[in-house]
Amino acid sequence: MTENAYTRRDDDDNYGRDAHGRQGVGRMTGTVLVTSGTGKTGRRVVERLAALAVPVRSGSRSGEVPFDWQDDTGWEAALRGAEAAYVAYYPDLAVPGAAEAMAAFGRTAAECGVRRVVLLSGRGEPQAVVAEEALRGAAGAVEVTVVRSAFFAQNFSEGALLDGVIGGELVFPAGTTAEPFLDLDDLADVVVAALTGDGHAGAVYELTGPRSLTFEEAAEELGRAAGRPVRYVPVTGPAYASLLEEFGVSEAEAGFLAELFATLLDGHNAATTDGVKRVLGREPKDFADFAREAARDGAWHG
Repeated sequence: MTENAYTRRDDDDNYGRDAHGRQGVGRMTGTVLVTSGTGKTGRRVVERLAALAVPVRSGSRSGEVPFDWQDDTGWEAALRGAEAAYVAYYPDLAVPGAAEAMAAFGRTAAECGVRRVVLLSGRGEPQAVVAEEALRGAAGAVEVTVVRSAFFAQNFSEGALLDGVIGGELVFPAGTTAEPFLDLDDLADVVVAALTGDGHAGAVYELTGPRSLTFEEAAEELGRAAGRPVRYVPVTGPAYASLLEEFGVSEAEAGFLAELFATLLDGHNAATTDGVKRVLGREPKDFADFAREAARDGAWHG
């Protein structure tokens, strides 16, 4: 899926492993541009890079380093002098125009002398693969690593499904499909490993949590952690789009999201992968642990 307190874990020794889990021979310490640097994933990447004393630019539409995916006139200034970049495209790599944006970003990164790019992509999204290839094709000699993520666990604690957990009803068009929800701490650790360590050029990492749960099972886990019932309410894609429109989402965006979820949650993404372990040498965080930590940090006190 393409963006609570930050909890530091003792993972430093795992940064810089290559695609086979071996420790790299070097660590890049040049400046890193983090696009969408205030988002769910970007914020975590910025914090980890800063903790490693890696110079970091947090790019956002209104931040200290201006960066707007809808306005490429500021991209060169944000990239100039950077050695690497984390690319988290908004709103999603599957939307119309994403491939063109990725090609433009790749060209600009190459022209600015960027050595390495790590791209956040969606797992099992055919249109996202088109955008991935557009970036690779335009970036020339720039090292490109792609991180394809499962559904974010944090969508329940700081994303679109937060209010549903607080209100006790998760209304979503997932049916009985299982999903291996990924904790964003694990995602950020993998991204930082790929940004700063050797051995990741050209790699595509598919990241999931350690087990798959249906949304009904996830709701039960969330309820146990929050200390109150949380019920999953399945709806059809069109019904979900209508609900989104009632909350102010445009008809076009609501239709796109409903169609995207129908594509992602048809069962083809239900299996888990070893992507996190391949990069970090450890297992990913379980959904129950995510839920307990989010509850402890006050995510559902609303």
